[in-house]
Amino acid sequence: MDETTHKSPFLQQVINAVRVRHYSRRTEDTYLHWIKRFIFFHNKRHPETMAEREVAAFLTYLAVKKNVAASTQNIALNALVFMYRHVLDRPLNNIQGLVRAKKPQKLPVVLTQVEVAKILSKLTGQHWLIACLQYGSGLRLIESVRLRVMDIDFDRRAIYVRNGKGGKDRVVTLADEVIQPIKRHLETVRTLHERDLQAGFGSVYLPHALAKKYPSADREWKWQYVFPSSSRSIDPRSGIERRHHVDESCVRKAVTSAVRQAGIDKKASCHTLRHSFATHLLERGMDIRTVQEQLGHKDVRTTQIYTHVLNRSGSAVVSPLGAVINLSD
Repeated sequence: MDETTHKSPFLQQVINAVRVRHYSRRTEDTYLHWIKRFIFFHNKRHPETMAEREVAAFLTYLAVKKNVAASTQNIALNALVFMYRHVLDRPLNNIQGLVRAKKPQKLPVVLTQVEVAKILSKLTGQHWLIACLQYGSGLRLIESVRLRVMDIDFDRRAIYVRNGKGGKDRVVTLADEVIQPIKRHLETVRTLHERDLQAGFGSVYLPHALAKKYPSADREWKWQYVFPSSSRSIDPRSGIERRHHVDESCVRKAVTSAVRQAGIDKKASCHTLRHSFATHLLERGMDIRTVQEQLGHKDVRTTQIYTHVLNRSGSAVVSPLGAVINLSD
């Protein structure tokens, strides 16, 4: 079966609806996953024969029986809303009887500066650079791997994040300490790109609108990924052999391994470096609005979670135990 064609006519309609709106491949896969699960949950009934009641039953099942996170339930809901609105042309109305998954109030795991240094010391190459950008610039992992050459402005000490979470652009700081390492890295990447061009390849994925507006831009140096994959692969949508960006899972595994090698017992991940970036900025007296802008948070209340981390640290409250022990001496 051609990867761009689905054997189910209905699911192919979903794919077409996603692609005509230029959604990412990740969104396409996610929507297909939850729409399939919805259909199988209702014994393969066609979604056209179902409506709000069946949607509520499925989402409640996810929350009550499968105990999924609130974010997972919301993703499933988004997929079904998209399907009914853009594929079946029957937007969902008020979904009654829906049991919402509880959103746990968890504080983010934050590393000390010493722990960050230990983790970075166990990383090498582009994995080290990506981790430095997450801690030094507060980038999300997907934002780091999707960086293009032209997104880094060495003169202004800035990184331009294009189409971040929520489709927003923003500018973040570029730490002086990574400028020379990134420049050396880009020399290697450029050599790799020139070899690809000589071999008849060298094109990179561009969003549909840009690819249409600038037909030859996909081979230009400025559009290449800062962190390319070590090998070329076939784009499942276009069938073109290209060099994509490094896979996020490879970076996650490298950081997880570094945490273990560093002997750190905290449940730390790539995203923990971003949490630590925000917390350490606030510890140094940075204005919370500035931190919000650096992180790309839509609502400052999301950023305020890091102030809770500061307020609940061990030094925030003086324990009464010392006074009791002194009295007993």
